[in-house]
Formats: sequence, C-alpha cells, structure tokens
Amino acid sequence: MSFLALLARNRLALGGLIVMGLVVLLALLTPILPLAPPNVTDTANRFLPPFSEGALLGTDHLGRDLLSRLMWGTRLSLAVGFAAALIAATIGAAIGIVAGYYGGRTDNIIMRGVDMLMAFPYILLALAIVAALGPGLMNALIAVAAVNIPFFARNIRGITVGIANKEFVDAARLAGLSDARIILTEILPNVVPVIVIAMSTTVGWMILETAGLSFLGLGSQPPVADLGSMLGEARAALITNPHTSVVPGVMILIIVMAINLLGDGIRDALDPRLKSGALNRPLPATLVARGRQPAPQGQAGVLTLDKLETQFHVKDRNYRAVGGVSLSVAPGECLGIIGESGSGKSVTALSVMGLVASPPGLIAGGSVHYKGEDLIGAPYRRLRTLRGREVAYIFQDPLATLHPLYRVGDQLIEAISAHRAIGRAEGRQKAVDLLEAVRIPNAAARIDDYPHEMSGGMRQRVGIAMALANDPEVIIADEPTTALDVTVQAQILSILDDLRRARGLAIIFITHDFGVVGQLCDRVAVMYAGKIVEEGPTRAILDTPRHPYTARLMACVPELGGGRRRLEAIPGLPPAVNDLPPGCAFAPRCDRASAACRSGEIALARDGGRALRCLHPVAEQEAAS
Repeated sequence: MSFLALLARNRLALGGLIVMGLVVLLALLTPILPLAPPNVTDTANRFLPPFSEGALLGTDHLGRDLLSRLMWGTRLSLAVGFAAALIAATIGAAIGIVAGYYGGRTDNIIMRGVDMLMAFPYILLALAIVAALGPGLMNALIAVAAVNIPFFARNIRGITVGIANKEFVDAARLAGLSDARIILTEILPNVVPVIVIAMSTTVGWMILETAGLSFLGLGSQPPVADLGSMLGEARAALITNPHTSVVPGVMILIIVMAINLLGDGIRDALDPRLKSGALNRPLPATLVARGRQPAPQGQAGVLTLDKLETQFHVKDRNYRAVGGVSLSVAPGECLGIIGESGSGKSVTALSVMGLVASPPGLIAGGSVHYKGEDLIGAPYRRLRTLRGREVAYIFQDPLATLHPLYRVGDQLIEAISAHRAIGRAEGRQKAVDLLEAVRIPNAAARIDDYPHEMSGGMRQRVGIAMALANDPEVIIADEPTTALDVTVQAQILSILDDLRRARGLAIIFITHDFGVVGQLCDRVAVMYAGKIVEEGPTRAILDTPRHPYTARLMACVPELGGGRRRLEAIPGLPPAVNDLPPGCAFAPRCDRASAACRSGEIALARDGGRALRCLHPVAEQEAAS
C-alpha cells in the first residue's frame, strides 16, 4: 500500500495534510494574487474592521492591508521554518550519525558538547545567538536552526548506536567498505525515516520559535513582516482593535496544528509497527467478542479448549490464527501440539489466559475451561490471580522473558510474592529450592547471577523454576528447547518429565520436533492453518499417521542409518490465514486431494481415542510401512 494511502487512513493527519496543502498553495500563489501592496501605508484608513470595502481582513495601525500582509507574512514564516528544520536536521543528523557510528572518544566529545547546548533553554540560547549576530530574519533562522541541532543529534545518535552493531554493518566492514561508504549506504537509509519523522514533528515548533523572535523585534525587520512581527506590531492595539492580533495569531495556530497532525500521520505511515497496531499499548487481557459459555459435556480434563477461535484484526484484514480448536489435558498428562511455524500453536496457548495482545488480537468464539470455569472473558482480576499460580508458562526465549537488570533470585521471589505474602529470607530459600528442583548446580550461589551470566540451558531452567514457583496445576511450554543443543534439550525434557510425574502436572508442550513428542508426550495434536487435523495417543500417531500432513511432517525428519539419502519436503507453503482456501487448507499441498477436499467444511471426526480431519486418510498399512 502506498505512503499516501497509509497516511489517508489517519483522518486527523489527512485533515492536517489538506489544510497544510491549502496554506502552502496560497503562499506559493501570493505573488500572482490580486492583493494590495503589503507595505504601503494609508494612515487615513488605519484600523479598518474586517470585511471593510477594499480590505477583507481590515487594516493595521498604519492602514496597511492585513490580508496582503498575512499572505506575504505566511509565505515568509513557512520559508524560514522549513529552512530552519532542514538545516537543523541535516547538521544534527550528520553529528548524530558520526557520534553513534564511531563511538568511544569521538562519541564522548561530540555528545558532551551537545549536552552543553541542551543545558540552556531553547529560547534563551536563541536570544543569545541573535544578540551576538544582530537582529534580522536570516540571523533568526540561524538561531532557530542552531538551537534545534542538539535535538536531532541526540535522537539520530541513539538510532545509529543500535544500527552500527548490526550484522549487516559488520558484513560491510568485512567486505572492505570504507567508513564513509558504510555510513552512506548502510546507516543513512535506516535513519532517514527517523529524520523525516523528527522534521515533521518539529517544523511547527520552529515556526513558533521564529515567530517569537520576530515578536520581540529580533527577527523580521520593518517594513517586511512575518507572522511574528505582525503580532508584535499589533500588541499595542490588542484591546481596542483585536483583529490586528487575531488574524496572524489564528494563522499561526492553523499552521502549527496542521503540521503537528500531519507529523503524527507521517510517523504512523513510515512505521509499519505503528500502522499495524503492534506498538499500541496492549490491554491487560485479550478482547473477547462473545458471551460466556458453559463447559462442554463429557470432558474430564483439568483444562479444556472447545472450538476456540482467535483472530487478529489489522486495518481491513482479518487473520484467523486459530480456527476452532478443541483440546483437553488431564492431570499428570502431557499433550503435545506440533505443526509448522504459523500453524497457530503459540496463539492457541496464549489465548488460554488472555495473553494475546489486543489490539490487534481478538477471541471471536469458543471457550477455555479450567476446572469448569470459563476463562474467556473472565475479569482481569481473576485472570491475574490464575496466571502463574494455576496456569503457568514456559516461553521459548528465556533471555527475552527474564529482566536483564535483576538477579534471577529476585525475579523468582517476585513471581512468588505476586500471589502470596512471603518474607525475604523465606522467599530466598524458596528460590534456592526451585533452582535445585530444576537441577541447577550450586543453586545458593547462582541465585545472585544476572540472566546474561548464565548459559541458554541454565536460563531455560530458571524459566521452568519460575513456572513452578506457585505449584501450578497446568504448565504451557512454548517450544522451550528449540534454541538449545541436543544434550541440554534432553536434560530439560527429563526435568519436565520428572516434575510432571512427581507433582501430577498437566503439561501442554508446543514443539516442531517429533522426537520431543515421542520422548515426553502422552498424546499429540497436529495443527495446520489454525485447526487440529489429527489427534491421538503419541505412539499411535507416530506408528500410523493417518492425515497426509502428519505423514509428510514425519517423512521430513532425517533418520540416521537405513540408507536414506533423500530428505523429504512438503511442497508449497502454508496458506495465509487471512485468505484461507475453501475446504481443506492442506489440499493445495496434498497429493491425495480431490475436488471434494476443496469445497465445504471438513469436520474433525473422532473414533475412540483418535481424531482426524481428512476425506482421504493414509491407510493404516501404508502409514505403518
């Protein structure tokens, strides 16, 4: 979608664009408009009111036409404001990029100078510069640009520091590119959007600062006028003839408001995260678009999902990430959920306790019952009580979930104290016990480590310990071993299996790995395009997969020995969940699909302990071979 189309979605920004476009157009057309000379005095007609004959907006104290002076003054103020913004952005960005890219002593020297400039109030520093250079519009422009250079330098420097250490910049250095070329080709393109956003939000302030200097007599000099000098000249008649002040004042208000609204729209249009709602402050619980529902009959699990539907509404697109999932897990049981990336596994898990970010997430249907209580749409206070105490999570990347500035022991104590009062000494001992339970050696000493001082496996064990802190009934593990080597992965799986058997935990384990499923899980559910396509006991699924997708997934797992030299793959790509094909979503990639597979809803048929969503399943003899 084009930049203008994205900008037009913000109605306030669109209004600002229209108003600002009209103001700029009138300013450009001013020299050819049939206006009276702006500087010709006519004291016999001084202070004419608005709508007087020959003076639409009236006249000032010297009888000069206010409309003409307003148009020429607006033209001058816009030119000075935009020029000052361009100069400040160019010089400030250059300073910020150099400081952020080189770092070290160069960064320290440059930024300490910037800090010294920022220590002075903007207007006082501008007044000092104009006093040194002398009154005049050009000197006012220089002063306004100079006092805004530190703002751009500090902002761009912060962005550059993060970019300068990225892998693509390191690759450019290794390729032998010079610093100047790296800055121009690698750094600058990544900071240009930030520069544009900063300019769009500061032009209005620069126009105000220029007007302020002119109002004090330090900017535009008579007889030439800008909006600030028009206000300054009219202040003596503010009470007796207020229109002389209102006319330039309203124009300043219109310009600054339009620029600010337009600047917000430009920021949103240039940042894809903002336009999608990804940076919006999420609600404490996922939005729900349906009423409370009773628990499904015949389900004895401690946690039961029934026809759960979760969607993401991004502008005019609707992503159906979870399309009617029904699952159940009993105490002491481990249920594995497996499927390709994007199949809806993690969104299903996050939906259980209302952790899908809203906006843009929305639970559109179905229910999640914990011990008979529907969690979908439950009050936030109730969900907060259950989170971590009754239903706990182990996330994929512990380094992202553990706070980098707090010791792991303090974070464990906080997880406990969030649900019950506990003393410092008791909390510390409990934290040590938890670390020992997940087999962290020398737990009493490691409790004072920061997350970065631990290996990936150790951090994952801390994540497991945090999940166990309040003795939950259910643990949802979202690919907790994906980033670990096979040795550490085996240790983590062994810990989870031992804890499950010792404490009677119900575990929902999300993974890509059939080997993990075979080692840990009692039952497995295979997901594709937001739906369960096959479910059953782990051994039965592994021995005789009935759904073509399950069979192809298992065929993709490499085997050692046996003479297999060809690694299988599933042709095509998973479908986009905002444009799912009719019928079976796997049909475009399936060699068994027929016309019936591409039309109508295909139900999940249950037969004893197994369930299957397929019209042409793999025969048991073929699956076992």
